[in-house]
Amino acid sequence: MTVRKNQATLTPAEKRAFTSALVELKRTGGYDRFVTTHNGFIMSDTDSSDRVGHRSPSFLPWHRRFLIEFETALQRIDPTVALPYWDWTADRTSRSSLWAADFLGGTGRARDGQVMDGPFAYAAGKWPVNVRVDGRSYLRRALGTGVAELPTKAEVDSVLAMAVYDAAPWNSASNGFRNNLEGWRGVNLHNRVHVWVGGQMGTGVSPNDPVFWMHHAYVDKLWAEWQAKHPQSPYLPAAGTPDVVDLHDTMRPWNDVTPADMLDHRRFYAFDTEPASV
Repeated sequence: MTVRKNQATLTPAEKRAFTSALVELKRTGGYDRFVTTHNGFIMSDTDSSDRVGHRSPSFLPWHRRFLIEFETALQRIDPTVALPYWDWTADRTSRSSLWAADFLGGTGRARDGQVMDGPFAYAAGKWPVNVRVDGRSYLRRALGTGVAELPTKAEVDSVLAMAVYDAAPWNSASNGFRNNLEGWRGVNLHNRVHVWVGGQMGTGVSPNDPVFWMHHAYVDKLWAEWQAKHPQSPYLPAAGTPDVVDLHDTMRPWNDVTPADMLDHRRFYAFDTEPASV
């Protein structure tokens, strides 16, 4: 079974395998299809519309499926690769190992945000930003500029303690675990990390930055931890709710995937903090 590891524990060989698979998926055009899909949903998901990937209860199962499909695409290139997760409560600064030149590269230069080192630097010639919100075709970051501090473990623990998954009005105004994790209310976890990284991570085309997948792998891990802490707390809403995805409704763009199908991550992968068997 696929085991997702903390990026801080990856060996140099595992880092190279992951980044090489990303570059190859980009070369073949497969990577950009994921960027296009994400951007389309983030633009259409509003508080008063038919929302699926964001601002809605299905934020977590939708991204779980999205990551599974991306991980599968990488594994077609290299079966040994799994998505690592970035625990931003522990690796909290621009000096953390994931930003080193042998992995993701670091922050962007001051004048235009362009990432200058690592395998995804524009100068390396293998990471053109093709699906973009402006004319710039290079990867951009501004680590710690848009917001100074990443979420803390205490803030994460406060959200994991929430016993209710979600609540009406089922959007960015809702109170409950999902919306506090997504970041529209409370201490702001997921959204804050996007802003902290900056550059494309602060836009709808955020998957252009490979850290997107590691960030969301950790968000997914937090959902798994919440499920383990609150086994009697179901996905909500269950049925009959306008404009959102109920438990057994299909989630676009898939025609055969429901939140119910995504509730047990162990059908697909394990984290390094749990047994790799089911």
